[in-house]
Amino acid sequence: MKEISFRDDILPLKDKLFRVALRITFDRAEAEDIVQETLIKVWNKREEWNSLESIEAYCLTLTKNLAIDMREKMDARTEELTEQHDRTQDDANPYEVLEQKERLMWVHRLMEELPEKQRTIMQMRDIEEKSYQEIAEALDITQEQVKVNLFRARQKVKQGFIRLDAYERSTN
Repeated sequence: MKEISFRDDILPLKDKLFRVALRITFDRAEAEDIVQETLIKVWNKREEWNSLESIEAYCLTLTKNLAIDMREKMDARTEELTEQHDRTQDDANPYEVLEQKERLMWVHRLMEELPEKQRTIMQMRDIEEKSYQEIAEALDITQEQVKVNLFRARQKVKQGFIRLDAYERSTN
């Protein structure tokens, strides 16, 4: 069995772990904290590394579980009331606010159904506002591949909304 090295086998996984955490939490700072916490937990279990079937699978599972826990904590937090929040709530009627929140929830759900590459590209472009070049460099693909995958991801999300809208109309 191969001797596992933290520097050679685990640290190179940090970008992949970050993407997993970011996809779940949609928050860069939280994702970075989750990766750091994952690496600390993996380090503390170093005596068990050689008994693991796959250190990468172990790290990814740990990251995913920590990210889900963090997302649940974030969802459970109450929203801080600010002056801007009060103005926004006064300007929109409750139905519009609820509808907007529901649409955002569906975007997240539809994005979770995308293939990993498309989901990552859509996340980086539409949420993190990265340029095509930055995405291409980060994923080691061409800008054309970024554009094609982004187009396909957006089309799938759009089709999901069309199906959702058709379903809502048929039930009303």
